[in-house]
Amino acid sequence: MIEEVIRSVDPDDVYFWATHNGAEIDLVFTKGGRMYGVECKRADAPAHDTPSIRIALEDLKLERIAVIYPGEKRCSLHKKVEVVPFETITGGMKEIFK
Repeated sequence: MIEEVIRSVDPDDVYFWATHNGAEIDLVFTKGGRMYGVECKRADAPAHDTPSIRIALEDLKLERIAVIYPGEKRCSLHKKVEVVPFETITGGMKEIFK
């Protein structure tokens, strides 16, 4: 999943981010001077944002976070957090991270 996102978005820089307290985001990248995050889920999408997502938004000042999962529905968890089906990565990531 992460490789597909990187190929699709063509970011300037990519990182893995984690804190000593256990918060983490699978992929953090910069593009055009802005910072974004991607969280990958193997099961159903979360029904709400997680502590890691809230901490990453606050600490890193991320523009947006995409939560990628194997389901079919796309939805918002927060004004800056969108759940995105894995199948839409190659065509849809650019519209999320603009």
